[in-house]
Amino acid sequence: MLTKIKTLASLYHQLGPRWTLFRLLYAFRLRTGLIRLQMPMGKWEDYKNHISNKSAGRVERAFLPLVSRPDLTNASWNSRTAIEEADRILPGEIKYFAHEWIKTGFPPDWHKNNVTLSASEESLPRSSEILRSAQNDMNRHWSQISDDSNNDIKFIWEPNRFAFVYTLVRAYAATHDEKYPTAFWTLIEDWAEHNPPNTGPNWMDGQEIALRLMAWTFGFGQFSNSPSSTPDRKAKFVLLVAAQAERIYKNIGYAISTRSNHTISEAFGLWLVGLLFPELKHAEKYLSLGKRLLEQEAANQIFPDGSYSMYSINYHRFIFHIYLYAIRLGENYQLPFTNSLKTSVTKSIEYLSHLINPQTGEMPVYGSNDGALVLPLNNCRFTDYRPLLQLGWYITKGERLFEPGPWDEDLFWLCGENSLTAKSAKNAKEKLNLSDLRGLSGESFPDGGVYLLRRTNSHALIHCTDFASRPSHADQLHMDLWIHGQELAIDAGTYLYSGAGHWRNGLAHTSVHNTVTVDGKDQMTMVSRFTWTNWSKGKVLKHEKDIWQGEHNGYKPVSHKRTVMALEEDRWLVIDKLEAKESHRYALQWLLADSGVQELAPALGLLLKPSDGKPSDSRVNIQMGLLEGDGNFSVVRADANSTRGWRSRYYAHKEPAISVMLEANQPQVTFWSFFGFENDVVEINENILKINSKPYSLVE
Repeated sequence: MLTKIKTLASLYHQLGPRWTLFRLLYAFRLRTGLIRLQMPMGKWEDYKNHISNKSAGRVERAFLPLVSRPDLTNASWNSRTAIEEADRILPGEIKYFAHEWIKTGFPPDWHKNNVTLSASEESLPRSSEILRSAQNDMNRHWSQISDDSNNDIKFIWEPNRFAFVYTLVRAYAATHDEKYPTAFWTLIEDWAEHNPPNTGPNWMDGQEIALRLMAWTFGFGQFSNSPSSTPDRKAKFVLLVAAQAERIYKNIGYAISTRSNHTISEAFGLWLVGLLFPELKHAEKYLSLGKRLLEQEAANQIFPDGSYSMYSINYHRFIFHIYLYAIRLGENYQLPFTNSLKTSVTKSIEYLSHLINPQTGEMPVYGSNDGALVLPLNNCRFTDYRPLLQLGWYITKGERLFEPGPWDEDLFWLCGENSLTAKSAKNAKEKLNLSDLRGLSGESFPDGGVYLLRRTNSHALIHCTDFASRPSHADQLHMDLWIHGQELAIDAGTYLYSGAGHWRNGLAHTSVHNTVTVDGKDQMTMVSRFTWTNWSKGKVLKHEKDIWQGEHNGYKPVSHKRTVMALEEDRWLVIDKLEAKESHRYALQWLLADSGVQELAPALGLLLKPSDGKPSDSRVNIQMGLLEGDGNFSVVRADANSTRGWRSRYYAHKEPAISVMLEANQPQVTFWSFFGFENDVVEINENILKINSKPYSLVE
């Protein structure tokens, strides 16, 4: 009881009285069944009175450039890929989390979990229990179904987002084959038959509904001239849209209370429906509320330095797909958003351009990653952010950030063929190009807690923040490192939100990050899969060209200070100093990309093969040590009984990584970590660490 009181007190302090009161009242509405009265289960026909007699002319008009017969002869992407993927959908396969193809049948069972995990990590009951649970849930009011049960709800929701619609549209544009719009209507009609209003798990979350409407309306617009898009189907489609929009509207307060991408996606869903379906009785109300919330949340959730309040790179892409799409639709209907919103979006696109690897398109994988890719309009990998930045740079600046490539296809779909001939940023007179962004000086984004140091062929990214909104991971002072363009020290990612045991959002914990844990604890207190209390406070003490220093208070009364030094010729030195009056168990971990352990280094460390196939004399040398005392050094790869030695770049998919750890049990400790190359000589003498005979002090 005392723990619950402390948790409530911490939430009240961090999230405020209005949030606390709303959540208490919402819990009351759930428990008493008031929500079921406000949003009753029913039939689609119950929503006929939501359609007025206004002209539906706007519904018949393509709301983005209609590209049903484009000339793709000279396109910078291969349209054959979209055709091949669409032809996997028709026999009954769906790509889950923009990564893995899963056999689902056609149409799929909209309430079935088709994902198979190993017994040690899945949270599912077995066969008959799964079937019984699914059958029970599909006939219950959505408010009576838990999103945190033994059946990971994300595996059910994924096909219900209808992301495959974008693939069908792209294949149709390339082939003009009527089998793709026919499949579109078959899937929608089957979904409607098995998901009546407010019934079952696919009505639980307004965000899921908004993403479904986003995909549906995209297909509806592009397939509108197909013979399969009959007047009867179009009329029924409006009815389906009306019911789902009303579900979002009546529960939008909960989305607002999350202070997250849910607010943005659900606001967009309302705005989208209000814009495209003026014949709905509440269209003006949806349009007005949606626009107000989109404007408001751009100011609330996009920090002044361009970083994102959810402290997650994938959720950052999530909201920008929505905002960029909304900006284009608003322009097309001559209902533009305010300059303030556009300024926030511009600033944020510039922020993301600091983080991207322009050769691969990859970003650091920090924060929560649920596999969302809400606007899949290209053939690029899930981990490639060039399509987002190419689109964002063009919409905000009228230029392309990158040279032509498969990342141009988003431009084609949202901005038309003329955008493909826009000049590249590097040729513009007034520009912010990649060479300017990537000078050797440090780059600071204090609102989001992201800091970068760069050398000629290497760079480091460090997390340190005084959280202004809900934390995603307990990762104060975490550091990623790239040398010669290759990832070395990495973030573990997410893997699962609802796995069993240690896989229950297990990669959000401090222990898997590149920092120090104290007594095996987190830097904050996790009270649910997504909620932390007692937020730790990070403080930057120094950020100069070649050095960064910061601290956090997550282990009071233990203090932790980290110093990162960018040395000559792409060597790096990290010093962690922890102090307390009594002994503690300190553990410094580095999670390394699994490029192959070659051998143990002469001291406490490793020699790693380069992942790009360079000769052995370029092996990376990683060494760790203590200024005083004895330590226990260990190397683990893909531990079968814990989260140690794993990484995840895609939701529900994990792969081996290398965890090196140095542990000590004493009141004070100073760890040092060196990243260099095989022939480097590292020596320690009292308080001095010598690297190739050059001295570095380990004390201030």
